[in-house]
Amino acid sequence: MISFPATNIDTAVLGLGIDAGGTQTRWALAGADGAIVADGAVEGLSALQMSSEAGRAAVHATFAKLSQAVLAIGQPRAVVAGLTGFGGDDVTLAQTLATLLALDAVDVTICNDIDIAYRDSFEPGEGYLVYAGTGSIAAWIDADGVFHRAGGRGVLLDDGGGGYWIAREALRHIWRREDEAPGSWQGSPMAEAVFAQLGGSDWSLSRAFMYGQDRGAIGRLALAVAASADADPLALDILQRAGQELARLALALVSRHGPRPVVLAGRAAQLHPAIASAMRAALPVSLTMEQKVARPHEAAARIAVKAAVKKQVKTEHFINPNTDPS
Repeated sequence: MISFPATNIDTAVLGLGIDAGGTQTRWALAGADGAIVADGAVEGLSALQMSSEAGRAAVHATFAKLSQAVLAIGQPRAVVAGLTGFGGDDVTLAQTLATLLALDAVDVTICNDIDIAYRDSFEPGEGYLVYAGTGSIAAWIDADGVFHRAGGRGVLLDDGGGGYWIAREALRHIWRREDEAPGSWQGSPMAEAVFAQLGGSDWSLSRAFMYGQDRGAIGRLALAVAASADADPLALDILQRAGQELARLALALVSRHGPRPVVLAGRAAQLHPAIASAMRAALPVSLTMEQKVARPHEAAARIAVKAAVKKQVKTEHFINPNTDPS
């Protein structure tokens, strides 16, 4: 847990936390006491977009929209941002945020989104986080701060159990059935829900969606699968297999690092109770598992404001050496 020093720090000190994923980018502002004073969301983004000019422009536009909303409330003193796809090698991201928020680049920390999500659930060394959003990953940060992972290789390779995987599995099954019996989708609640979201049952619409939309938009199609699961055994089976895929990630870390408590989080994990139930059934009964609603943007905001408070204390101590910098 994060603690805050008992000082007479200016209550206007704010820390900005950002959690950027493929589906949406959430932000929160925390005050010096750790309380969240404001939050919001803009479009999703990925650090992988920085590899192209168009992608960089899209990231800049999203950051600009976020910064405008934040500055309308107050000026943050520090930023901690967790971005999906971040590998630790792009200083442009930090500089972009710093410029938009009128900060020094040193006051902006960029890390992987799962690093922040983990710290929302555990202190380093405590347990394993299995996170299912658009993609999926299991993470453990050990007592020395070293990040260990299973999965999270991207939706084109795997990311079993994530929203993209659920959507792809649904469309794969729907169109295989159409190959065998054209028009059979009309007897499938899942197919009806999926095609309703796509705007029709013509193959051209499914093709344009899967090969033309971004990964976040495709991941949101999992909502239609979950909505039909109570009426369609095939949709329920896909969600149960998603839970089994997520269990596999946890078991990979258990086999490497030993048994520890497991937390399941992420928006895809909340789509339907069948996902968590299937995951629980696939894990040893001796392994503790908890599902929680992750709020990593709030955890990031509290980490940011703690850094801002420490910096202000040190500044005050430099100006007045009689103050206690601890």
